[in-house]
Amino acid sequence: MGTQLYISVLLIFLTLTGFTQPAERVYSRSEYINKYKGEAIKEMNRTGIPASITMSQAILESGDGNSPLAKYANNHFGIKCHDWQGPTFIQDDDSKNECFRKYKNPYQSFKDHSEFLSTRNRYAFLFNLKPTDYVAWAHGLKKAGYATNPKYPQLLIKIIEENNLEELDRQMTLASKQQQGVSQREASPKVVLSAPKHSILVNNIKSTVALRGDTPESIAKRLNLAPWQIKKYNDITDNQNFESGSTVFLQPKRRKSKQRTHIVKKGDTPWSISQKYGIKLERLCYYNSITKYSSLASGNTIKLRP
Repeated sequence: MGTQLYISVLLIFLTLTGFTQPAERVYSRSEYINKYKGEAIKEMNRTGIPASITMSQAILESGDGNSPLAKYANNHFGIKCHDWQGPTFIQDDDSKNECFRKYKNPYQSFKDHSEFLSTRNRYAFLFNLKPTDYVAWAHGLKKAGYATNPKYPQLLIKIIEENNLEELDRQMTLASKQQQGVSQREASPKVVLSAPKHSILVNNIKSTVALRGDTPESIAKRLNLAPWQIKKYNDITDNQNFESGSTVFLQPKRRKSKQRTHIVKKGDTPWSISQKYGIKLERLCYYNSITKYSSLASGNTIKLRP
């Protein structure tokens, strides 16, 4: 049998027997977040761009890493060529055959996204915003002309809130430097987080982050509140303190969450879930016919609203 005939027969055999190339990898949103959230946090600590903003932009622009631009050009933010001197990738966008930047790997894309925002004058005002105010950052990006979609801010905010990406911003180590007006170029990634005020919003409630050794009394003194307020707003007893990095509410929690349900993970308690979503503990217990002392089984669904 000739070589060409042999190859033809072999190809027909592979096709008929199902031996075809495996399907391309398709990321789910949760897989994509888990894969790249560390890079978003790293860039946040390097440049001051909130990780929630970086991650939501990457999700939206890359289709959870599944777009042709992300797969074949490692461009996860839809950044066009502009003054780019490196490799390029051509595809249709607002116009036909537009030029996009192409990277060796996705991590170069995340780094270039940070450089793109932090080195251009039109985005400079963003770095005067509170580093935890993802709503202002989302609207600021649209104002600066990052995207042409008029609903761009709302799309980013929806992605952040549906996936709890605002929690990534709590790992920022540059917050105290930025709040004191120090240039993000001068800030060191090794700066220790100082006692924040109350710029963090959870379920539209003012809150702060507990530091190591914090008690209701120390937090109340720092923020000119009464200890009873800290205890009441956070559903805690006289003998209960906060873990470092945990959320501390400075206003009463809400009766319900924007999110409808929560899937129980190992270690979850009714109180920890009420703190995560800013829901009154008594309401959470009422919605789920449980008590604040109830043990929760991993995988169970907890209602966050009526």
